[in-house]
This record gives sequence, C-alpha cells and structure tokens, in this order.
Amino acid sequence: MRVVVVADGQNGAVNVDRPDRAERSRPRARMTGPERREQLLAVGRKLFADKGFEATTVEEVASKASVSKPVVYEHFGGKEGLYAVVVDREIQALLGGISAALEEPEGARVLLERATMALLDYIESDPAGFRILVRDSPPGQSTGSFASVLGEVASQVEHLLAAEFKQRGIDTKSAPIHAHMLVGMVALTGQWWLDHRKFKKDQVAAHLVNLAWNGLSGLDQAPRLVTVPHR
Repeated sequence: MRVVVVADGQNGAVNVDRPDRAERSRPRARMTGPERREQLLAVGRKLFADKGFEATTVEEVASKASVSKPVVYEHFGGKEGLYAVVVDREIQALLGGISAALEEPEGARVLLERATMALLDYIESDPAGFRILVRDSPPGQSTGSFASVLGEVASQVEHLLAAEFKQRGIDTKSAPIHAHMLVGMVALTGQWWLDHRKFKKDQVAAHLVNLAWNGLSGLDQAPRLVTVPHR
C-alpha cells in the first residue's frame, strides 16, 4: 500500500495520503487454467491424505480453493476424477524411484537394498502421498489401490529373483510369490515406520534386508509345512 506523509507547515499537522479507491479495488490477477488445476490438485491431495477419499467432498475442495463447485467439475468431472489424477501422480513418483533403483544390475543383494531404500525414501520425503496410496480408494476401482501399486513393484522384482533362483537351482516358478512376499513385507513395515519413528531409515532398511536376504539364501528347494502331513 502506498502511504505518503506530508507535514503541514502552518500547524504541524500530518496528512496521510492514502491510495485512491481505484488502486485499492484493483482485482487480483486470475489464475490460468493450468494454475487452477494445480491448485485444486494440491488442495485435493491434502484432503485425501488427511481424511481419505470417502470423507472428502467436492464442496470442501471448492471451499478450500476459494472457488465454486462447478470449477472442480469443470477440471476433473468430480471427486473421482480428482482422486484419480492425484493417485496417478503418487504412483508414478513411487514407481519412478524404485525403477531407478533397479536400473543398474549389481547383484541381487545390492538391488534388494536399493529397492528397500527407494520405498522408504518415498515414505520419508512424501508421507502425505504414501498415506493417500494406503488409504481407501473409490468402490469398484481396480487400479490405483495400494495393492495394485505393490503388484507393479513386485513384477519388477520378480525377474531379478527368477535369475537368482536359477543360479541356486530353485524352481523359478516360485519367483512371483516370493516377489510379492518381499514387497509386501517392506510396504507393511513402511506403514508401521511412518507412524512409529523409533528407528532411523537406514536401520529399518538394514533389518528388512537382513530378514529377506538371509531368508532367501536359506530357502529349501521344496518347502513343506511341518504341521501338515505330506501327501
């Protein structure tokens, strides 16, 4: 705000020249379409992380963004569309980090450590995004759920395990189930770590890799349950 102070030479009074009405009422610059879209995504992302999909409403998104409900519908067609874009971005961020960790083949142990750290890095740097992925998703939606994300990660780990199993003389047909077990173990531990920061990130990764690697290196070629009679 422009304020000009002028001294009155006759009586020492001070006059304050305030901005004229036109300057005070000048409207703020309107957001462009892409800027408004990003604003709505940021608002929706925070609400989905804090409250989940079901508890978030279009009215609340519009209110937080200081727009009318039709603006939200114009950009995303509704809450489901907004959620889908938010989740897709989180999936790409998570998968991008894990894919980068698995790019350079340096042995199964190193890749396991890198993949574990990549997931924990994502949880640490973007807890809100991780909470969105592990929260509820719209009924009937088959993609975008945390289970589907883990499935994509497991598919990247599967071929690495298959190569390791082949070298050890273990049936490679069991690689998919072991890939899902490993990814699920890391993901579930990551959820616990997000709420209970009792260990440093590298300590969590070290314990995970210790259990996973030593378990894999001691695999039986034909595992059986001791409590179930052999058929």
